[in-house]
Amino acid sequence: MSCWMPGCPALSMCRGLAALPITCLERAKDLKSRLGILLHKPELGHKTGSSGRLQLGSRRRDSSREVLEWRESFDQLLKSKSGVNAFHTFLKTEFSEENLDFWLACEDFKKTRSKTKLASKANRIFEEFVQSEAPREVNIDHETREITRKNLSGATSACFNEAQAKTRTLMEKDSYPRFLKSASYQDMSRQAASRGTSKRSHT
Repeated sequence: MSCWMPGCPALSMCRGLAALPITCLERAKDLKSRLGILLHKPELGHKTGSSGRLQLGSRRRDSSREVLEWRESFDQLLKSKSGVNAFHTFLKTEFSEENLDFWLACEDFKKTRSKTKLASKANRIFEEFVQSEAPREVNIDHETREITRKNLSGATSACFNEAQAKTRTLMEKDSYPRFLKSASYQDMSRQAASRGTSKRSHT
């Protein structure tokens, strides 16, 4: 909108804006863009939660039983997506999450069907977790490391089996018992048990 008539409101507004310092105009533009982003974001805050606590999600009826099943065996924990998430959060507090990340990477690796992808994934996993001085080196013996290195020359879905098994055993015998004794799991299991008792009392 433009107007050159004397006393035109648009002309006086333009002059007023021109008189403002550049920093004010920039701040106004920045505020406008931020407001635009906020207005277009759907359901802000619904996806976030406490990083130290398990988010049980919508399956509350099954989750109580599931949480209590984690202490039955390490297999039960690994079968549960929520269990893996809770265990991963715990491992982060011990700075040993690379063991679980390696185990999960191997599980994903076994599902790869393309031979080309199999070879590239194998090298990537080896470089990240297995080789000496790897950025996220897992705790396996030298012999297992060398066997895994040789397996890379003809990569198959089984080339990490031995290293993965060693890492799993280490977690089961070392980290898993500590997880069950941790304050975070004790808190979750108490809540799960109380929900189960409350549900039975209402039936």
